[in-house]
Amino acid sequence: MIELDGVGRSFTLRHKRGWLRRGTRVVHAVRDLSFQVAAGEFVGYLGPNGAGKSTTIKMLTGILAPTSGRIQVAGLDPSRRRTALARRIGVVFGQRTTLWWDLPLKDSFTLIRHLYKVDQDEHRKRLAELCDVLDLGGFLHKPVRQLSLGQRMRGDIAAALLHDPLVLVLDEPTIGLDVVSKAAVREFLRDLNAERGTTVLLTTHDLGDIERLCRRVMLIDHGSLAFDGTVDELRATAPEETSIEDVVARLYTRTLPT
Repeated sequence: MIELDGVGRSFTLRHKRGWLRRGTRVVHAVRDLSFQVAAGEFVGYLGPNGAGKSTTIKMLTGILAPTSGRIQVAGLDPSRRRTALARRIGVVFGQRTTLWWDLPLKDSFTLIRHLYKVDQDEHRKRLAELCDVLDLGGFLHKPVRQLSLGQRMRGDIAAALLHDPLVLVLDEPTIGLDVVSKAAVREFLRDLNAERGTTVLLTTHDLGDIERLCRRVMLIDHGSLAFDGTVDELRATAPEETSIEDVVARLYTRTLPT
């Protein structure tokens, strides 16, 4: 469902050199990155800040084109078939909303139905299911700006799933949520993957999400893949540590240059 083969992404940065001169510097955000995610997998994608996670997500969704290598998501090249890909994937950015700030939540969902050209009866049925499992009924008619963070996050997840995507990409979906809201979102995502077979790629700094949701974990550091395996295999890399947070911290330390 997701395939990267030798993918790289570089950026050219300009900087001052003296009073009047300017120079350039090439930054390699992603280097020779290769991995595959099969249909129905729930994969955690970890890395320290600046490791290349967001750049990878932007390439997978077609926002950025790779400098080198090949990417396919749901059978499409994301940067060349971005519009077609949008109908096959759902994306949730925990720190940004895709909802209309001043509109009631239900009106945002209606606009999304038109954007994705979803049949009205299918939309009504899908929305009813999402309202039930995400408990949206109590605030469907509230403007998005008046929603709590937990309510808005559940609304964003529903919006990403209204067109029934094959792949769901989640970037920090539980950031800032209280314990109750976080548990509800985790349970929903687990059921979505198990019952509907939706392929999920999750990036997060909350390792509780990884332990409770993911069977497989990939770790990227300095733009390269540093680990790819199961959660148990991840623990085995530092058996002396007692928590998953300490295991990952130890693995980060090992991959950092000295």
